[in-house]
Amino acid sequence: MGRFKGAYALKANKRNAGVIMWIKERIRHAWSPQQITGFMRRFCKAGIQISHQWIYDLIYRDKVNGGDLWTYCRLPVSRRNRRQLAKSAGLGKIPNRVGIAARDEAVDHRLTIGHWEGDTVLKGHKDSALVTLVERRSGYLKMAILETMSANNTAKAIVRLLAPIRGAVKTITFDNGSEFAAHEMVSKALTAKAFFCDPYMSCQRGTNENTNGLIRQYFPKGTDFAQLRKSDIRKVENALNNRPRVRLGFRTPAEIFLGEYSGALETSGAALIA
Repeated sequence: MGRFKGAYALKANKRNAGVIMWIKERIRHAWSPQQITGFMRRFCKAGIQISHQWIYDLIYRDKVNGGDLWTYCRLPVSRRNRRQLAKSAGLGKIPNRVGIAARDEAVDHRLTIGHWEGDTVLKGHKDSALVTLVERRSGYLKMAILETMSANNTAKAIVRLLAPIRGAVKTITFDNGSEFAAHEMVSKALTAKAFFCDPYMSCQRGTNENTNGLIRQYFPKGTDFAQLRKSDIRKVENALNNRPRVRLGFRTPAEIFLGEYSGALETSGAALIA
């Protein structure tokens, strides 16, 4: 942030080398052009007028000149339901499963923190995985490595991740995979209610699904999560939690979640979707 302010102090011109360098650094941290322009508007009220199209042009010119900025841009990925269809076969393996219809409708409005969504990102057929937990209002992410897939291991990992912030854990809405069969252990440890999506309705955990797509930018299909270090996971977790989001008014998930959890940010109860 200091380098960003310094670039502006030098000269309020989008062709300034310091400004361009800062923009390129954000692109290499996987920020989208829209996120960059929105973030700049927040911190420089009288700052440079840069459109996201100008940044796309910058990326294109860089590519023509042999640069690599384009490799950091997100590519449209076709979303398929094969995995959801396969995992729905595990519905009968989840004891005392409670469907999402029983969840309080207020959760849908995202007005307070404390409502999470859970899923796994797999290497292959449950060889190794990440368990991912995303807070609905803020998009704040917590994740852990599952070297072997089992309901017990998954439940323990979830408790380990959320126990330090249990005061901000009211509900968790899971995918229907059998790895979440020990949900009652999680509910008891965290004093939270667990719910499950309807079959074939991954959109009911849209925040989690979108975040898993972002995680795949760092860990593409075929990644053996068992070979990763905890520091690798924390690095990606921190990167995503500190990336500004359009629907948060270009605030970051960490800014919203930690700010509201601590009481330092007075936005709780207000709609954040821009």
